Amino acid sequence: MRIGDDFTECALALGSNLGDRLENLQRSVAMLELKNVEKAPVFETEPVDCAPGTQPFLNTVIVARTDQSPEKLLESAQSVERELGRPSNHGTNEPRTIDIDILFCGSHACLNPELTLPHPRLFQRRFVLEPLSLLRPDLLLPGRTLSVREELEALESDEPPLRRMIDAW
Repeated sequence: MRIGDDFTECALALGSNLGDRLENLQRSVAMLELKNVEKAPVFETEPVDCAPGTQPFLNTVIVARTDQSPEKLLESAQSVERELGRPSNHGTNEPRTIDIDILFCGSHACLNPELTLPHPRLFQRRFVLEPLSLLRPDLLLPGRTLSVREELEALESDEPPLRRMIDAW
């Protein structure tokens, strides 16, 4: 998954359920300074494990090229989250203007408190697997034996169905 001499393919999951959700997704992609960005369709999803009354999320995945290390990409993503109004100290499953998760970064595999790659819950979430499978169905990630499409087909999830909202954004 190394591309050229200086760029690595990466994928990021994006989610928003506060404010202008689509604008939050668009602004975050522009602010991340990635190259050759491919965007999956945007899906509307019901909140999972969130407080009652939490409004639906817009979720998508992008695949792009980066010359940043995974750690630097994480710093960039967290900086964008803060700039778009997400507090640094936030609770799990709280409403958010933007949530950016690194799904993979090249063939890097790491497990530490700050960053785990591939993302540890990637294979448990339809709202991540489905858009990723539209961009990279045959991708086999480090430590896995099934392609992204096969992971999606094998997924057992209680998540409500995704609603495809916007194809080109």
